[in-house]
Parts: sequence; structure tokens; C-alpha cells
Amino acid sequence: MNAKPPVENHLSSPESRAFSHVDTWIFDLDNTLYPHTSRVWPQIDERITLYIAKLFGLDGMSSRALQKYFYHRYGTTLRALIDEYDVDPHDFLDFAHDIDHTDIELNPSLGEAIEKLPGRKLILTNGSRKHAENVAKKIGILDHFEDVFDIAASNFVPKPERRAYENFLDKHGVEPARSAMFEDIAKNLAVPHQLGMTTTLIVPKAVDPFRESFEQEAVKTPDIDYITNDLAEFLRAFALPAK
Repeated sequence: MNAKPPVENHLSSPESRAFSHVDTWIFDLDNTLYPHTSRVWPQIDERITLYIAKLFGLDGMSSRALQKYFYHRYGTTLRALIDEYDVDPHDFLDFAHDIDHTDIELNPSLGEAIEKLPGRKLILTNGSRKHAENVAKKIGILDHFEDVFDIAASNFVPKPERRAYENFLDKHGVEPARSAMFEDIAKNLAVPHQLGMTTTLIVPKAVDPFRESFEQEAVKTPDIDYITNDLAEFLRAFALPAK
């Protein structure tokens, strides 16, 4: 895949749910709150491959193939390692998220837009709390969020499993019909939409060579109310209350 994802700025379905009733704003972290130019995910991906290489004594190519097999079969590599090999999840997460944050840029525009959203703001991630806080702090948005719900808080049940969202809703007392979810992977929005959330898919402005094509396509499905390649601009145009 070498073409630009098919969205200029924002797309919406004819039956898109509105944001006027929303009082809880839920954001994924990786590739949602920062662009791929931040070089966060490529580093994590490489660290996961290295972890598998060390764990199983494999070369790089074999480790990469096994990693992708785990990802497609279990949803996350971590879930496979827990279920099949009893790996310490905290050890895995610490290793995977030991990255360089140099290329993560401060984003005042996004921070201003998130700050102005009426109601609660939460991060829901398949990563760790420490990783989410480190990245959000570097972007300059951490203080706008009430809390981070990470994979450990979900008892290591990852999105897109329904139980992950139910764990999140139960812990934070969130009413899904009054919530909005922002995600970069289309399949992770299916359950939120079924639960009643207004859903927005975040796609890159240009193709990210470090991610699989299905993870960054502007997929039009009934589960997705909106699609955008500019989260800050989208929030200002669609989600903030009219003056």
C-alpha cells in the first residue's frame, strides 16, 4: 500500500451520531493522540520483536513472523504470551515501552481542543499506564485527562474484546450512550458503537510504512460515525459546543 488513505480531512456517515449529548470523551493512545511521525509505534514494534527473539531464541525474521501470527490470532502479542507461555505481562510491557521519546512533539492545538471538551476525558489503551502518561505528557495533554485505563486495569483483556470495554465502563462508571470513542483501528470501534458510543476513526495523513494497511484505512462501516486525519481540527469542528 503506497497511496494516501482516502480521506482529505473528515468523513461522516449519513446516520452519524451527534456529540451534543456527550459528557465522556474516550481516547485510544497509540497512533490516535500522536501522528506516525512521532516514531513511537515503530520503536514499540521493534522492541516486541526483540522480546520474542530473546524469549524463544529466534532470529529476527522468525521472531517477526511469530509476532505477527500472535497479533492476528490473539489480538495482541501480549495476550498470546500470557495465555500460551505464562509470560510476566509487566516485564513485557516495561521492555516494549522502553523507547526514545525525542520525536514526540508538543501539540498545543490538540491540548486546547481536548481541554475545551465538556465533561470527562479518559485514555483507554492496550498499552501500559506508564507508557500512556509518558507520551501524553510529552504531547502536552496529560493534565487534561482524568485517568488512564491501561491493559493491566483490564486484567490484560485487550481491545477489541467486549470484556475490555465492559471492564473500563464498570471501573469508571461511564454511560456509553453519553460517550464518544476515538480510535485508530476500525475493529476497535465495533463494540463501542454497539454499546451506544459515538465513534471516530483516526487515520494518518500519509501512509505509515511501519503499520499494516488494514490498520490505517479509512474504513466505512456502520460502526464508525466519523473518520478524520486531523484530530485537533476535527474536535474543534464537530465536537466542541457551538459558541
